[in-house]
Amino acid sequence: MSSFGKKLRECRETKDLSQSELAKLLNTNHSIIGKYERDEVKPTIDVVKRLAEELDTTVGFLLGETKQVNVLKDPAMLKRLNDIDALPEEDKKYILYAIDGLLRDAKTRAAYK
Repeated sequence: MSSFGKKLRECRETKDLSQSELAKLLNTNHSIIGKYERDEVKPTIDVVKRLAEELDTTVGFLLGETKQVNVLKDPAMLKRLNDIDALPEEDKKYILYAIDGLLRDAKTRAAYK
């Protein structure tokens, strides 16, 4: 599993940012970014949140909780999921069943293209 530092560097390089550029966005020194990337220093959760925001990823990805860089970054999708989660269990069950069917159909169509 990749360390926090490796994931941070990967995201920074994907955004084509130098350590200095990322440091400026966070209002800090480039040397601290280097220390984070070498896993010499662990950032606070507030800093991790800011890093995730600037690098268009999630805290979960940076901390190794998920392998997907942009999971739930789409605000419209996140709102829909939160709306579903707020419903009674019976309604959630039916909605998720319908979504599962639609996903299965879409994947099948894609496989036969």
